[in-house]
Amino acid sequence: MTSQLKIASAQLNPVVGDLSGNMEKARAAYSRAKAGGADILVLPELFIIGYPPEDLVLKPAAVEDCRKHALQFASETKDGPAVVFSTPWLDDDRLYSGVLFMRGGEITDVRFKHHLPNYGVFDEARVFKRGPLPKPVEFNGIKIGLPVCEDLWQEGVARHLAREGAQILISPNGSPWRRTALTERQDSVGTRVHAAGLPLVYVNQVGGQDELVFDGSSFCLQAGGEAAQTMKSFVEDFDISTWVMAGKTMTCTDAVRHPQLSGYEADWRAMCLGLGDYVNKNRFKQVILGLSGGVDSAAVAAIAVDALGPDRVWCVMMPYDYTSPESLKDAKDCADALGCIYDIIPISPAVEGFESMLEFKFKGLEKTTAEENLQSRTRAVTLMALSNKFGPMLVTTGNKSEMAVGYATLYGDMCGGYNPVKDIYKTELFKLMNWRNENNPDDLLGGDHPCPQNIIDKPPSAELRPDQKDSDSLPEYDILDDILFGLIEQEIAVEDLIARGHDPATVKRIQHLLYLNEYKRRQAPPGVKIGNKNFGRDRRYPITNRYRDAVPGTDT
Repeated sequence: MTSQLKIASAQLNPVVGDLSGNMEKARAAYSRAKAGGADILVLPELFIIGYPPEDLVLKPAAVEDCRKHALQFASETKDGPAVVFSTPWLDDDRLYSGVLFMRGGEITDVRFKHHLPNYGVFDEARVFKRGPLPKPVEFNGIKIGLPVCEDLWQEGVARHLAREGAQILISPNGSPWRRTALTERQDSVGTRVHAAGLPLVYVNQVGGQDELVFDGSSFCLQAGGEAAQTMKSFVEDFDISTWVMAGKTMTCTDAVRHPQLSGYEADWRAMCLGLGDYVNKNRFKQVILGLSGGVDSAAVAAIAVDALGPDRVWCVMMPYDYTSPESLKDAKDCADALGCIYDIIPISPAVEGFESMLEFKFKGLEKTTAEENLQSRTRAVTLMALSNKFGPMLVTTGNKSEMAVGYATLYGDMCGGYNPVKDIYKTELFKLMNWRNENNPDDLLGGDHPCPQNIIDKPPSAELRPDQKDSDSLPEYDILDDILFGLIEQEIAVEDLIARGHDPATVKRIQHLLYLNEYKRRQAPPGVKIGNKNFGRDRRYPITNRYRDAVPGTDT
């Protein structure tokens, strides 16, 4: 039996469906592992096709191409390290999430994911078959368990592998970011490892994939659950950990220990990575957005510059009669601070043209949101015209508070291809902007203090009518967001919200707005998942829905 094992963890950023490109990354990692004297290279979950592949794995040609690439890669391991390689794998006409053990130029062992997550953002049970409880793989006299991601989050697999004689667990993962990710992984995975009495090498994917962001933050745990390795967050990383046999237990004696990110910096980096990868992986050269002088658009502009650089961000101020001189100044100051491309295009001619066109139908009627929405939709038409003409992707800027209650114009300010702040409540956005003004991490592409303080401090306003404030239509944001957090994130009864001290009529109204505007959210662009229940993959409410939780103290 060998007394030492060197395991290379390759925390990589795949592109879903780019089999050849992903295999180039795998080969580069293999070369690096070989040069570093590693015995085993570990790649993230389903790395060859990218995670999550969703219904792409139901395409027979894609699965067959994965097999061909896997067989070719295995043939390249004749004189190098072994590889833990996760891929869709067809076996006896059943499709599994497989993990292959490659060595000596061939695939010597195949194991299948046992627990298929079917909650939150996951629906793997829809596309894969559940594998049997896996047996260990023997390598150089050491028995290795190969649980795949969810297999460590649920009871059974780790204990089973321990009973089967496994001495170490190596786990490829596709675990997406959310604010509780690090704590949940340490608690849940650490509990399973501690209960089984086995050390763990946990290799997670990094990168943005549509709404999901994967933070990497790969790690190793000793048999007692203590962290032995912590890799970087939100960037690709690589490390070779050294394990020695101490009695009957494998112990990590050498590995990197980088800080793993949480709090405001993690939220900010998740939004930057999500937007940046969406733009780059879909091959857009630039983004464009409306810069209003408000905090939402300033935040999105700052995120875009941090992710892409100022030369790839185009901000357009589109003033109308109700745009204040203060907003014009704030937008210009923000663009100057960011160093991005900036234009001013007044929309008065177009709005007045629409009003003139509709005058014969609107004549004699009081002005309503119909006239206000003409302004918002004119701005959308303007931005889309620039997008169509010059090619940048339009980024939209609505926060979660607005998306929740419908305080946004469909086909107006909701128009766009992606929204990095979609899962950020308004009160959180103010805090994040203050954090970013005070912090400038070295590897972000923006500069110091990207948001003028006046944008953060002034009362929010859509500026669609004279002297308008958001508080004219909505409760103060600290009240609104507490109610929304309870209804969305916590799914608590309205009487519990009232018990917190909220006005029953206000709770009733906000609940109604939340349900009423599901149809808008279904038509909204994707955005980065930050919390535990984002609009889209996590929260799937019907559009046609008359249910309302009864509100004590009101008529219903």
